Amino acid sequence: MTITETRGLSPIWTVLPDGATVIVQETAMTPAVTISASFLAGGLYEQQDLLGLACLTGRVLDRGTEQRSAEVLAEALDERGVSLRVVTTRHAMTLSCTCLEEDFDEMLAIVVDVARRPTFPELEIDKKRAETVTALRQDEDNPAVRAVEHLFELLYGPTHPYGRRAKGTVETVERITRADMAAFHARRMRPACLSLVIVGDVSHVRALDRATAELEGWIGPVPAPVAVPPPFVEASRRQRIIHMPGKSQTDIAYGVTTIRRADPRYYAYWMMNNVLGQFGLGGRLADNIRERQGMAYYAFSGFDPNVGEGPLVIRAGVDPMNVDRALEAIDHEVAALAATGPTPRELAETRDYLIGSIPRLLETNQSIAAFLQASEQFGLGLDYDRRLADLLRAVTLEEVRSAAAEALRPERAAVAIAGPRES
Repeated sequence: MTITETRGLSPIWTVLPDGATVIVQETAMTPAVTISASFLAGGLYEQQDLLGLACLTGRVLDRGTEQRSAEVLAEALDERGVSLRVVTTRHAMTLSCTCLEEDFDEMLAIVVDVARRPTFPELEIDKKRAETVTALRQDEDNPAVRAVEHLFELLYGPTHPYGRRAKGTVETVERITRADMAAFHARRMRPACLSLVIVGDVSHVRALDRATAELEGWIGPVPAPVAVPPPFVEASRRQRIIHMPGKSQTDIAYGVTTIRRADPRYYAYWMMNNVLGQFGLGGRLADNIRERQGMAYYAFSGFDPNVGEGPLVIRAGVDPMNVDRALEAIDHEVAALAATGPTPRELAETRDYLIGSIPRLLETNQSIAAFLQASEQFGLGLDYDRRLADLLRAVTLEEVRSAAAEALRPERAAVAIAGPRES
């Protein structure tokens, strides 16, 4: 067993003999504890012909275990006023809850039981499959969702893990069987794939003892790693129009692929995106499209690097008659930032804003748990909360200008437009 202790946020990091990583952060803000168990069991690890398997598995995971039926689980949670959430992303499946300190032992036992011994009852699978199919059909009628899904397919291709639909399709979801879900669980949900974060009014000794006891005897070989392939960078612009008759708004999704989270240029890219479409009410994009021209219901950008090269995505919702003008404004702001970068004032304000936002990342047990999960996932270190401000201070104006010039290429952007034919 290896233990590392740090000051500051002072998390205790432990690797158990079974391969599970346990991180405990004691806090005294409230007499409560947040438990977050994250497995490397996201959509990245499902087969092309079974898209949505990870998502559907997550939906059924808490519907009964070998030790507790769905009814027993629901009653145990209701008695304690606790909500157990299961969230599936492209990379991870995470079970999380917040409970009173006095309920910690029992809630940790329930979280591990749900993750370790699900039974996947056929009746529950049928219910969750029907709910998923309904959600997929609702997405088909949502211009914002359609635009983003088609943008990711344009950026990455339909077979790339980031280009596939996270929930799958109606066809693939209806094809998934209980045996598929059980096999996925056995393959991906095991201690060697687990990062367990415990934050709250509980001593690290007690938390570690309980985690060790609950995970005892759960073994399995380490799964082979699955690499995220780099996206193919197109030399020309791509555009796709999705006609959706009867809609009153057109949604634009405009994007480029960027870098991996581990890239040392991350902080320069983060600051560049903040200037483009985040700072204040939406950075340069919202100032132009929404405030000065008044033609967008919303306009902003998002930067999402991950294990693989993530996208920078610009989103705008506009009147169908304003699509061309909105695209011209987006192209203008993207090209202008790429050509000259931010002003010294913009950089200073962005730096102050991001540094000033760090304490908000650590305000609650839940936010601390999310921060520590991300730090573990990307190997940022247990002292990342203390180094982050200095990392942002070290970014120079030239580095942000270089990031803008590298990433913001309108001639290579992908654009998806979803709305009525008038657009």
